[in-house]
Amino acid sequence: MDIILKEDVHNLGKSGELVTVRDGYGRNYLLPQGKAIAATKKNVTQLEHEKKLIAARNAKLLKDAQSIAERLAAIEITIQRQAGAEDKLFGSVTARDVEEALAEKGVKLDRKKIDLSEPIRSLGMYTLDAKLSSDVTGKIKVWVVAKE
Repeated sequence: MDIILKEDVHNLGKSGELVTVRDGYGRNYLLPQGKAIAATKKNVTQLEHEKKLIAARNAKLLKDAQSIAERLAAIEITIQRQAGAEDKLFGSVTARDVEEALAEKGVKLDRKKIDLSEPIRSLGMYTLDAKLSSDVTGKIKVWVVAKE
């Protein structure tokens, strides 16, 4: 039995693939669970059309992510915080602070895409990664300086 997977199935295939399975597995498990549809001519042509649309959308998203990465590479942001002895901050700099500083420079970036494992707690220059897409990672240069 030929079927088209609607979602990833472990040890069988990924979403959108055309696979051959035993009749009972397809009829009794995959089709009723909504994990697959029968591979009729109509469904196969619709799958090919959807693959073209998805490929075009992914190409546009990749191009947008690359342009944002180029803009991030050209920007250096400065965040001022009060600091005490040994350049330790009173508080910390979080991804939200970096997001706000980028917004002031005209770059909209969701703070969830900024890879900051733990908040910055001392003065200095930091290079942060921004996960823009599965293939594109941007670099953000952040200067944390003492407020005067």
